[in-house]
Amino acid sequence: MTQKKMTIKDIAKLAGVSKGTVDRVLHKRGKVSKEALEKVEKILKEIEYQPNPIARNLKENKVYRISILIPDYEIDIFWKPAHEGIKEAEKEFGPFGVLVEKFIYNPFQKEDFHQKSIEAISVSPNLLLIIPLFEKEFFLISKTCKKKNIKVALFNNHIKSKNAESYVGQDLVQSGKIAADLIYKTSKSKCDIGIVHINLEPHLLLKEKGFKNYFTEKNSSFRILESINFEMNNPTKFVNDITKYLKEHPKLGALFITNSHVHEVAEIVSKINKDCAIVGYDLIPENVTYLKKGKINFLIHQRPKEQAYLSISYYAEYFLFGKKVPISNLLPIDIITSENVDYYL
Repeated sequence: MTQKKMTIKDIAKLAGVSKGTVDRVLHKRGKVSKEALEKVEKILKEIEYQPNPIARNLKENKVYRISILIPDYEIDIFWKPAHEGIKEAEKEFGPFGVLVEKFIYNPFQKEDFHQKSIEAISVSPNLLLIIPLFEKEFFLISKTCKKKNIKVALFNNHIKSKNAESYVGQDLVQSGKIAADLIYKTSKSKCDIGIVHINLEPHLLLKEKGFKNYFTEKNSSFRILESINFEMNNPTKFVNDITKYLKEHPKLGALFITNSHVHEVAEIVSKINKDCAIVGYDLIPENVTYLKKGKINFLIHQRPKEQAYLSISYYAEYFLFGKKVPISNLLPIDIITSENVDYYL
């Protein structure tokens, strides 16, 4: 009907009722006669009235709470960009009543994850956003959230759960296939290929699955060794175990490291002077250094900052505007080399 921004006073004048009547209709409070209700609703339909949820939230001092269960980046630096993404989203949506609170846990201690998850839901958030490094503990807390009517969303680590409403991250199986393709196209035929997990987490098995599926489909001459996991809680044993593994497989021509600890392996490979292609994950400083030195051939960038920011912004816009939250948002899988890495930093 008109492009003019209509006020309550304008609507009241067009409908022939008082401003108080329009206010009660818009906010669904107080008694309104059937005749007055029909008049106001007729005008609202004609002018295609859209309420301003932000203005309403500010007026009513309404707050939406988002609790985020996230690893400590001072323990594992991979998570630092995710913390930066949270900070950006908090700065953008905080003024409109979206309160973001981080509950930081030790990524190597499931007991700490469990304790922080209890603290995260104790503030009665509208949403619990989780990076679920510990599967069993995640299922326990997600069931509690369902009982308390708290929404649950995941980012970075994908775990199938009927209690989680959305996921932001990469297609981890496809990520593993891309790693396999890089090795297939750059390694010598008939060599052995190793799959190495460091501090194995459930989602890393999805990368392994994609990696193995690629070579099964190719029916190639490469021999894929059984995957192996190394724990970092004892540094001396960690170095000795990997060194032993490398020496026990003289035909090893390529390694797929399924997480950001790829530099740990690259350092050992370099020290024993083994000729071995290496593909791993993430743009942490140590990995970038080894990539530029040619000790790591490729890195796959998982965009943790973007994952965190999008996860919060989707729900902030859902709470403020009623926008639909995508069930799954799979981000691009970026292949990083020594030649293009500076563009991503």
